[in-house]
Amino acid sequence: MKRLPPLNALRAFEAAGRLRSIRRAAEELNVTPGAVSRQVQSLEIFLGQQMFRRDPREIVLTAEGEQYLATISRCLDEIRDATEYLCGPQVGQVLRIRSYMTFAMRWLIPRIGNFQEMNPDVEIRITTSNDPVDFERESVDAAVRLGDGDWPDLAVERLMDNCLTPVCSPAYLEEHPISCVADLAGKTLLHSTVRAHDWQQWNEKHGNPSIDPFSGFKYASSALAYQASMEGHGIAIAQLGLIQSDLAAGRLVRPLPEVLNMGDFTYYLVYPKNRTRNPSFRKFREWLEAEIASTHATDEK
Repeated sequence: MKRLPPLNALRAFEAAGRLRSIRRAAEELNVTPGAVSRQVQSLEIFLGQQMFRRDPREIVLTAEGEQYLATISRCLDEIRDATEYLCGPQVGQVLRIRSYMTFAMRWLIPRIGNFQEMNPDVEIRITTSNDPVDFERESVDAAVRLGDGDWPDLAVERLMDNCLTPVCSPAYLEEHPISCVADLAGKTLLHSTVRAHDWQQWNEKHGNPSIDPFSGFKYASSALAYQASMEGHGIAIAQLGLIQSDLAAGRLVRPLPEVLNMGDFTYYLVYPKNRTRNPSFRKFREWLEAEIASTHATDEK
């Protein structure tokens, strides 16, 4: 009977194949990229097969490598699950979540403490960026993205509806009464430069020609525009799902009931499909789904 390949070589190959990167595999295994390369080469010598084609900027699995990776991944998953069942979850797990600044500030960060209390062994590291995520080259486990849900080769889960509605401070509304859409004419509109067409799109459905949807003050993010509206500087066009706490606390009010639902163009959780093998990520995803469901239930009351 042929002996088993070295376990370290299998771990290095599985990580490199799953992440499509020697560097990221080295980071995950806490070794040097050279060590990962040597382990993969030793496995190739043992098997008598080439597992990767090594291009200048990336590694690509051969057909034999793809087949072997699929098989050993299932086996290693079973070993991990069996070990966790006997020993309990690994201490010190780190999950890296990328988000937009406004979503992080207005929705994720106020709630993430609940997850940490339930899962003290998992460390959540939240970063913010408007740029697309390259999961093959960046150390990111999952990202909150705004779009139409079309991210090929990634797992995609819809988070919430993207409904736009005008908001302002109670003091601003008292000083500038608004009872219908036409009353917005001449009022100071507040905009986010990264969502520059929100007022225009809302106005096309609910407005009238006397309103200039591009007039007013511009801010670098929706979070800043919302803060400016709370300070009484004007009327912001807000994403309803991100300002519920401000409405409940009376920091913001809705001068008009009209809403524009952006349909499929909304927030999604996106991540590589192999992330579900990570027990800590599964816990985070299940928690996030429960929080979203709870938010929807509250909104419907």
